[in-house]
Amino acid sequence: MAAGAPRAQAAPADCPSLNVIAVPGTWETSVDEPKQGMLAQVTRGLPDTVRTDYVSYPATAFPWDGEVYGRSKRDAVNSARAMVADMAARCGATRFALIGYSQGADAAGDLAAEIGTGLGVVPPDRVAAVGLLSDPRRSPTDALIGPQVPGAGAGGARAGGFGWLSPKVRTFCAAGDLYCSVPNDDLAGRSAGLLTQLTAQDPLQIPSYAMTLQSIMSEALWQGGAAILSAPADNPASEQWLRQVQDFLASGIHQSYPYYVVDANGTTATAWLRNWLSDAARENP
Repeated sequence: MAAGAPRAQAAPADCPSLNVIAVPGTWETSVDEPKQGMLAQVTRGLPDTVRTDYVSYPATAFPWDGEVYGRSKRDAVNSARAMVADMAARCGATRFALIGYSQGADAAGDLAAEIGTGLGVVPPDRVAAVGLLSDPRRSPTDALIGPQVPGAGAGGARAGGFGWLSPKVRTFCAAGDLYCSVPNDDLAGRSAGLLTQLTAQDPLQIPSYAMTLQSIMSEALWQGGAAILSAPADNPASEQWLRQVQDFLASGIHQSYPYYVVDANGTTATAWLRNWLSDAARENP
């Protein structure tokens, strides 16, 4: 070593090979014990070289309740981003996995889109996997694990998708889950989801909002959308959507992922995602 040259700094001994950033769903976070809810089915039993950090945030409201949902999701994105930045600065060899459920999938997906399009706090090659359970911004072009479902997420697809991270993203959506699967001809539901996203006031997402609005308005002019737009006075679209949401909440579909089968071997969505993360942790970058 040349005289006066700085010594290379070894990574701290507690640096994991893979840091899983887990963003829970609506009403699943807790300051006292955040490791509850759907994602616990995914993160339990991962290899010892994996560290899992749960994101605590307000996690309130549904993706069609615009008053607080957007701000809640923005808090989740900011918290998850800070976790990634802190770990990346301290542990130069650590890779990341982003996972989320419901509102948490909305937030984890937005952070993945930032990173994948070159706007993130780490380069895309430091992200090993992104797993989204019931993503309210699911695109029909996202890599879906399990049976095909119609339409897109309630909040509309992300403009630009996941960029360089697209090959590393897997999404899961049970048939009938209105968070991640609003049929294309359901203009009332899609409009409600868009209005919710606008409450986030995230400038990075403005192109997505504009594309979604343009799509909804264009399809509203098609003959197929006439039934919703011309609903009779005693059965307006808003009431149709309200009944649809009430039926959906009563169905339990949104909570079905621990037993929702996604492949011919009988693997459930949460088990498939856990196995995928375990394989990612064992891979050499």
